Amino acid sequence: MSDPTESTELKRRSFRSFFSSVRYSVEGFFAAMKHEPSFREDLIFAVLLTPFAIILPVNAVSTAVMVGSLVLILIVELLNSAIEWTIDYVRPEQHPLAKRVKDMASAAVFLSYINCIIIWVILLWPSNAVWHRIEDLVSNWFSN
Repeated sequence: MSDPTESTELKRRSFRSFFSSVRYSVEGFFAAMKHEPSFREDLIFAVLLTPFAIILPVNAVSTAVMVGSLVLILIVELLNSAIEWTIDYVRPEQHPLAKRVKDMASAAVFLSYINCIIIWVILLWPSNAVWHRIEDLVSNWFSN
């Protein structure tokens, strides 16, 4: 018996296929913006909070974790929407298993929000040095 992995060729990637993949990704992003109110709300949330994460006087790793937690919400929302659209396409009628799958995908979005909140609270907790740095920045602004 022959090994099936021996007969398969390596999938080759050309610049054309790379740019096609990028184009499909951009089309998917704009489709989500057009057809998914939840994604638009999540995007607004991320766009509003990202500048705060960048200007807060925290180290680069903390900034990256804060922004990453916002991007994770967008990623999970895109996956949730894709799952919901797929289920609606494959099985438009109501079914308990379809509901369970949609509820689980929705729970993933909820957990990504909980993750984001926990990260931001930990990094901005009042006993952390961040608040002292913010206080110093504000006092410097008003004293100059």
